[in-house]
Amino acid sequence: MNQSPLRIAVLAGGLSHERDISLRSGHRVAQVLKHLGHTVLVLDIDARTIGSLKTFGPDVVWPLVHGGPGEDGGLQNVLISLGLPYVGTHSDGCQRASFKPTAKASVRTGGVITPDSLTLPQSYFSQLGAQEVLTVVASHLGLPVVVKPHQGGSGLGVSYASTADELRSAMVACFAYDERALIERYVAGTELAVSVVDTGEGPRALPPVEVVTDGRYDFDARYNPGRSEYFVPARLDDAVIEKVKTTAVTVHTTLGLGNLSRTDLILDDEGTPWFIDVNVIPGMTETSLLPIAANAEGSLEELYDALVQNPLVHP
Repeated sequence: MNQSPLRIAVLAGGLSHERDISLRSGHRVAQVLKHLGHTVLVLDIDARTIGSLKTFGPDVVWPLVHGGPGEDGGLQNVLISLGLPYVGTHSDGCQRASFKPTAKASVRTGGVITPDSLTLPQSYFSQLGAQEVLTVVASHLGLPVVVKPHQGGSGLGVSYASTADELRSAMVACFAYDERALIERYVAGTELAVSVVDTGEGPRALPPVEVVTDGRYDFDARYNPGRSEYFVPARLDDAVIEKVKTTAVTVHTTLGLGNLSRTDLILDDEGTPWFIDVNVIPGMTETSLLPIAANAEGSLEELYDALVQNPLVHP
């Protein structure tokens, strides 16, 4: 490591449905940073966090709180108010990316294709009648569809529905995690995850990761080894790989993201990449896709060190 060791606070945990994954991400990153010689403190988000940050006096903060509480811009605004440099994305970029309908609308302005969708609050189903609303939705979008919370990640509350009964069940599962549901037309194809990093020289895409899953790529498939197989770089022609990397960088820049992001795409049979989702705080566990891509390109340690050496700094 060429530069002086830093004091780094890693924020993890919190109260979202992704708490356990966040803690795993935080401790995994902390382990790498400690191996590089940095002084690292992992803080579980609670009422003592601000006081602990003031006492520790970090040179940089790496927030790894997944889900709404960590990715909607609020935590980033707290760090800005404390005058602390941090790894991640500015609060406004977090807001654009965190809310899936907003992200989909924004990337369209950059020329990125994304499946048609509808966003509906849970209250509409009681006010207008659940069966009537579901009938209208199925008629408009067609079946199959994918139903997901309008915010959050890790595949929580996400369901595939090819029949009216499955759509009804999918809505119930979704509303267990969020009061708003994004219902999206299903696109068949190859699942790809393309991470984008910016260590001070502009955003660049890491090798795309192709995800092959035994069943749906749900929460269990993401975090329990054996359910999914990963190919990195993806088993695609060089020209197609460049196309999906360019798409991910376009998503990153269109949304105004910062040090890192991970864009999830579906590559259809005609070679068209469809934008599905973007994460501003990607998972960093042993089965997470950004670390897999970073290791395939070179050194994960070098990337993490470059990120903490080039954090976002606010005036």
